[in-house]
Amino acid sequence: MSGAAVETVPKQARPRRTFTAAEKLRIVKKADACLASGKRGALEAMLRGEGIYSSLLSSWRAQLSSLGAAGLARKPGRRPKLDAKDRRIAELTKRNAQLERKLQVADAVIALQKKAHEILGIALPTLDSDGES
Repeated sequence: MSGAAVETVPKQARPRRTFTAAEKLRIVKKADACLASGKRGALEAMLRGEGIYSSLLSSWRAQLSSLGAAGLARKPGRRPKLDAKDRRIAELTKRNAQLERKLQVADAVIALQKKAHEILGIALPTLDSDGES
């Protein structure tokens, strides 16, 4: 029998397991109970039974202590960089910087025109009180 006759099937990737906030809280309380019982290896057996690592339990405990039960409801993955309000602030800040650059250019052009009028000896027009020249 040759090796070419053997068919290989790609391994199916298991979908990533997600936990609800209630499940996380239940597991953390169960782990605390295992630690309180003082039985050696009870926590490890519980973690194996749940199919989780101790590092995940540690992060859940940190979330629970810092944010309470609401911290466990956090969605997995990255947080969006900016929410709508922060995006609007960034957009307005960018627009403000653009307008300031345009103002600097306009001020430089006006200063150049004033110097040109001085050099050529041309009097600048004066504005009346009602805004006409």
